[in-house]
Amino acid sequence: MRRSLALLGLPMLVLAGCATPDSGPGATTPADPGATPSAVRDQHPAFDRRAQEVAARWRPDPRWRTGYVPLQDATVLTGDPGFTTETKMAFASGWFRDQIPMPTAVPPDGTIRFPDGELRVPLVSAADAYAQLDQGDPPPCDGRPREPRLGQPGWPEPGGPTVEPGPDDPVATTAPTPCVPLTVTAVRLGSAPVWTSRGAADVPAWLFTVEEVAVPVARLAVAPRAVGTVGGGAADTGPLPAGLVAAQELRAVDGNRLDYVVGVGACDGAPTPLVREGPDAVVIGGSVVPATEVCTMQLVLKPVSVTLSAPLGDRAVLDVGTGAPLVARPG
Repeated sequence: MRRSLALLGLPMLVLAGCATPDSGPGATTPADPGATPSAVRDQHPAFDRRAQEVAARWRPDPRWRTGYVPLQDATVLTGDPGFTTETKMAFASGWFRDQIPMPTAVPPDGTIRFPDGELRVPLVSAADAYAQLDQGDPPPCDGRPREPRLGQPGWPEPGGPTVEPGPDDPVATTAPTPCVPLTVTAVRLGSAPVWTSRGAADVPAWLFTVEEVAVPVARLAVAPRAVGTVGGGAADTGPLPAGLVAAQELRAVDGNRLDYVVGVGACDGAPTPLVREGPDAVVIGGSVVPATEVCTMQLVLKPVSVTLSAPLGDRAVLDVGTGAPLVARPG
């Protein structure tokens, strides 16, 4: 499933308990008000030790500070799309249909503008970008045929009487599945804001005009050979200590604020976000008071937020569980 990320304009995910603005390296967020004092004492030092290990093992791609390493999906919304339920599903699924010939010519090299400088990079054609954007056609709509049948409800014979549903006609018992593709009517080369390993950057992108969406849909135009890799985590960190939980997804970066999601047990207490800042990396996770009663074995995703002592800049955001850098994904 193809997803977009617009770091500007994403709704903020709020949960009580953020890192204090003056927290320095090694600081953690305030504890969950429902946690017991012993749980707080046990969890926060354990997080700090684990976060130090994770940060010490972080080995970025050589291009992390000199090249182009995007930390979000290559399909970007350039503003508020004004989605409906159907168009949101179509966008998330990559259901597009083009109504124009897609240019196949490869443009000259473009420029990525970082806070600390510029970088010239090779680009791809609009046709190649669209091939990555378009992920296929939607399935047939629930309760609606691919082709109209005479006499079927909703498709009456012209001039004839309305026919009531028969025993063999489908009866809708649930809401229909969205099945509408998005219509591309124009394309031009421009740029889009992207979160990268060197901070917020302005990156060349093909901007597709989509009839059903209020803003252009951007597909980043940088050729794959010029894109650095995010890299993996530290494999030898071992399981998390009891009461600590991993960061599952980074949702948004806004200056010195991070919105992310932690995974907790279905019966655990409310999560407390935890963060440790360093000069090269920020390690995030959370703590919970584990359930003592019998409970189902399932992972529940909970949104949390932290406020750093300084804007994130070019520091990596690492998960305390795996040590892996987190790539931003929308909610």
